Amino acid sequence: MVERFRFSTGYKYYNYSITTLLVLVVMRNNKNVGSQQKEERRKKTMSYEGVDQMDYMVDEGDVVDSADEANLDEYDLLMQVTDTSASQARKGKDIQGIPWDRLHITRQSYRLTRLEQYTNYENIPSSGEAVDKECKPTKKGGMYYDFIYNTRLVKPTILHFQLRNLVWATSKHDVYFVSNYSVMHWSSLSQNLTEVLNFSDHIVPTERNPGTLTEGFTRTQLSTVAVKDRLLVGGGFHGEIICKYLDKPGVSFCTRTTHRENAITNAIEIFESSSGLHFMTSNNDSGVREYETERFQLLNHFRFPWPVNHTSMSPDRKLMTVVGDDLDGLLVDARNGKTVSSIVGHLDYSFASTWHPDGRIFATGNQDKTCRVWDLRNMSAPTATLKANIGAVRSIRFSGDGQFLVVAEPADFVHVYSTRDNYETRQELDFFGEISGVSLSPDDESIYIGIWDRTYASLLQYNRRHTYEYLDSLI
Repeated sequence: MVERFRFSTGYKYYNYSITTLLVLVVMRNNKNVGSQQKEERRKKTMSYEGVDQMDYMVDEGDVVDSADEANLDEYDLLMQVTDTSASQARKGKDIQGIPWDRLHITRQSYRLTRLEQYTNYENIPSSGEAVDKECKPTKKGGMYYDFIYNTRLVKPTILHFQLRNLVWATSKHDVYFVSNYSVMHWSSLSQNLTEVLNFSDHIVPTERNPGTLTEGFTRTQLSTVAVKDRLLVGGGFHGEIICKYLDKPGVSFCTRTTHRENAITNAIEIFESSSGLHFMTSNNDSGVREYETERFQLLNHFRFPWPVNHTSMSPDRKLMTVVGDDLDGLLVDARNGKTVSSIVGHLDYSFASTWHPDGRIFATGNQDKTCRVWDLRNMSAPTATLKANIGAVRSIRFSGDGQFLVVAEPADFVHVYSTRDNYETRQELDFFGEISGVSLSPDDESIYIGIWDRTYASLLQYNRRHTYEYLDSLI
């Protein structure tokens, strides 16, 4: 992955926030400007000259000044956002609270603008356009999950634009997510938001496990996080690993995977093994490390030829997928790290992988704007190649019952594919904003989606549709 690019809490990147674009639309629709001024503004706000120009998203102050000149009332309107419930959405309220009727632009028109202007980041030029012929035709219209609630109290953030595993549901009511330096907990049942751990503080382990850094860490910048079975594991930009049990005070373990400069922790997976709970880290130093969680000892350290962006363990714990800064991924023996098979077909670097519960099927997500589904019985080609709408596939999950594959793009779209229909039918969850992460609850009853935006940051909740649905007030 790209080591040097991070999101600050102000979030500079080459695609505009919803707020910025909507304010610019308001400015365009409410103020007559000369053709020269209009062209200068268009160049300022819409140009893209490469990802090295990290500051060419319009600053909030610039937008405020321009909005003052154009129409302050319209700008103030954009700042007035509220939560949205399922009943309000059925009555016509936008699920994110965007006031389209006052903005002189329809949602459909803005969607077209967004599709035209969003720029997908690629390490291999034009990789997203080269895959069209391979992609499996799919039809929209599946209705598997219903919108339930969008909460504005939750403010997810993203530190690195390629790493989007920052939201984890441990039950259909409990969600953990990254917000600036903190990991927060949201209860959809009590509508209560609490801070679990602030990584800007001086964190010192309370347990004396071998290998722990007794001096701890200060101001750890979180690149990724995972939460499972009351265990929270956070990874940092300098190879930091911090472990905390949610039902214990303090932090149990701190370590640094390596002192090499290029050491960012790209992904963490927590899984059950025959000897208890384990977790794996995927790092930019080309290493995959496995730890047990009784005393947090390093069990395995496997090295690969390129930076590892994501790793996932098969249900039987015999194999793991390893994907990273290479066109090809690897299927690896989890006991010794030896390659069992190459995963050949993607045209760019991969950042996501997941296993179907049957242990034969797995999927990979790539910057070539595809999610590819593979079958261990025939690795010569993917069984399905699923195309994204606007960008890289950065987060994917199979449901626990194996009926669905959830595919998240970097912004605006999460797709839910039916595995029973051989991935030919999907439900498209359509919204606006950068996606910090997507998570299915362990019982598959809820999907949570973290949205980063300067104004419309929120947590979207969808619940599984059943034939015996009750009134919202009884859910």
